[in-house]
Amino acid sequence: MFAEKKDKIYLLGFMGSGKSTFGKKIARVLNYEFSDLDNYIESVAAQSVACIFETQGEANFRSLESECLTHYNTKKKIVVATGGGTPCFQNNMDLMLKQGCCVYLKLPEGALYQRLYQASPKRPLLMGKSEDELRSFIHDLLQQREPIYMRSHIIVDGMNLSPASLTGVLKHKLV
Repeated sequence: MFAEKKDKIYLLGFMGSGKSTFGKKIARVLNYEFSDLDNYIESVAAQSVACIFETQGEANFRSLESECLTHYNTKKKIVVATGGGTPCFQNNMDLMLKQGCCVYLKLPEGALYQRLYQASPKRPLLMGKSEDELRSFIHDLLQQREPIYMRSHIIVDGMNLSPASLTGVLKHKLV
């Protein structure tokens, strides 16, 4: 089923779900290249994601994000950590489902809150939110995004997930 998609793995999930962390580790184990989409966007735009959001707005960022996502169309043996909103805009989810294997790192709201509470100053969508606003924001945004994430080929429980167990799931499903 995934034979034609095994050379490209897209990691999806809410911000803070561990896409970049797991992506680097599983790419190393699978002997694949690793790429973080946000880092690629920053290199193309020559400015940070936060700066793009601030100076150009989210709509322009999302357009750039979609353009940059097509960079991976011809890549093989690559793990791509997407942004939390990547699958939810333009036709990005459809593109990723066609181009590779989509893996959703699913975490409950409480775990996401714990991770994001400490990281909020670095993330454009979280800046300046109080604890209650952050909880509400995570709840509302996860409700919107999760139906899209759930379209992934593989859904894994991100709680207590190890790189070895995720790699094992991928090897089993992608062979």
